[in-house]
Amino acid sequence: MHSLSFTFCTYNRADRLEKLVSAMRSQECSIPFEILVINNNSTDHSAEILEKLAQMPGPVLRWVNEPVQGIVSARNRAIAESFHNDVMIFVDDDEIPLPGLLQSAVDCIVKDGAQCVGGRVKIDFSTVLRPKWLTDNLLGFLAEVDYGPEAFWIKDDSTPVWTANVAYHMELFRQNPQLRFDKNYDRLGKGIGGGSDKRMFLSLLKQGARIRYCPQMAVLHDVEPWRLARSYFLKLHYLDGLRRGQFEMHDYPRTIFGFPPFLAAHLIRDSIRTIGKLAINRPELIRQAMTMCHTWGLIRGYRKRSFMTIRQKT
Repeated sequence: MHSLSFTFCTYNRADRLEKLVSAMRSQECSIPFEILVINNNSTDHSAEILEKLAQMPGPVLRWVNEPVQGIVSARNRAIAESFHNDVMIFVDDDEIPLPGLLQSAVDCIVKDGAQCVGGRVKIDFSTVLRPKWLTDNLLGFLAEVDYGPEAFWIKDDSTPVWTANVAYHMELFRQNPQLRFDKNYDRLGKGIGGGSDKRMFLSLLKQGARIRYCPQMAVLHDVEPWRLARSYFLKLHYLDGLRRGQFEMHDYPRTIFGFPPFLAAHLIRDSIRTIGKLAINRPELIRQAMTMCHTWGLIRGYRKRSFMTIRQKT
């Protein structure tokens, strides 16, 4: 008999918990499942709401407090708390799972032999006004995932899946104690960025895990209005560049002011292109500005790594 942890991590979203847990409990599944909640030091009344929900009928709700702040610590705590189950499914605390999510994920893992399954994440614009500049090609930066109506095996990084809606066979983590979410790509509270779920996806690809996309496994994602601003997209890309520059770029023998010269050339080019699109008010302006911010982040991240290396040597 298989068993399952239906999991989410939460921070200061007490007003969403009852609706989310109700949708989770209404899921039909051929194997027993518990709802596991990792409360990451919420300062609102999340604990009181979770305690009340734990007493209600339906699938068992179990919640724990993770004292180390940050999404990485919360996700890794979820792994540790799910070791007794065969499958762990992550959703986010600002989402609603749609009918059929659990059973679709279970079928992919138990019947098809997948070790990781990612599903659709659709942005819910029913309660917020979608800006005119927010084109479809930008929705992925709000965690939207939609690779079409057919399931397929994921073979490369062109179709990534995120913890906004992803299932794992727990043998992945039992057999490899080093396979955990990376602290270098953390996000604290309601901050911006992170990327630990992307690093997990890339790690699974590298080790040859069987990863499947399943469109019947779907959630609605409620985006907070403050994320629907150009400044959010720019900062998101700056922070992604910062982490890549600090943790992923190769070491280059020749640097100027602590970073390789070619990055300066990229920044000048990206800045000129951004100014050009601004001057003629092109719709591609936001995307070009995001690229410029990413390059600036790469420079700052590489400089930070270079200075840390110098301090360690001295």
